[in-house]
Amino acid sequence: MTTETTASAAASGNAATDRFRQSGKTGAIAADVERVNLLASKLIKAANDIVLEERVSYDEFNALKAWLIKVGDDGEWPLFLDVWLEHSVEDVATSHREGNKGSIEGPYYVPGSPSQDSPAKISMRDDEKGTPLLFQGQVRSTDSSALKNAKIELWHADEEGFYSQFAPNIPEWNLRGTFIADAEGKFQIDTMQPAPYQIPTDGACGQLIAAAGWHAWRPAHLHLKVSAPGHELLTAQLYFPGDAHNDDDIATAVKPELLLDIQPAESGNGKQVTYDFVLDPEAK
Repeated sequence: MTTETTASAAASGNAATDRFRQSGKTGAIAADVERVNLLASKLIKAANDIVLEERVSYDEFNALKAWLIKVGDDGEWPLFLDVWLEHSVEDVATSHREGNKGSIEGPYYVPGSPSQDSPAKISMRDDEKGTPLLFQGQVRSTDSSALKNAKIELWHADEEGFYSQFAPNIPEWNLRGTFIADAEGKFQIDTMQPAPYQIPTDGACGQLIAAAGWHAWRPAHLHLKVSAPGHELLTAQLYFPGDAHNDDDIATAVKPELLLDIQPAESGNGKQVTYDFVLDPEAK
């Protein structure tokens, strides 16, 4: 067992909560009374409909109260919302796009990762475990023009399924980086192939998973944010064919267009993949 496995749901959850508070997203939108009334009323009605239709008992009601308190105590609201709700919000947010539609951000994004010009190697430990992976491609606009100096933020789990800054004993920026594409929008990033992992199961979310008889697995994936001036930010997760949990991802985030075409590396060391990004211009 590695020292990374001492990471707890509460520690990881509270780190995700702190990151969200620091992100500025909490004050991003002014409350519209009519919209709040509509959404809150529908949410409350849906919950009451479930109580009436399923004849929920006081024991079940009190168990829900205790569980909701535990979600807060463990700092797992970011995890809960990102795993079970964000995929639908992302579908709504990107439904208009002609380019890549992307995927959920998840709870483990950290802004400000070290920046390098492409081609580059992501920050990693000298003895980083796993299969080397060359991730390359091009960033274009929907009119097929190359996006010079596009920015690619990449982060992912290590071979043990842990993220830096959310598990102990991992260097701060391990397997996290920001990469600047060349004049033709092309990029090459040397990294390591991540592993599938279970979301934290020793906290409130794990308690729900166990009680419902679900599994906690996410398939292996790369996280990305791709941006260029005058274009919409693309947030994506890219997946590896053949993963046992592509079809039953706990976060319901896998889409066919997000599956990578993995090939043996031309260098003879590990694997490589080419994946292009198409960004939509910002609405004028």
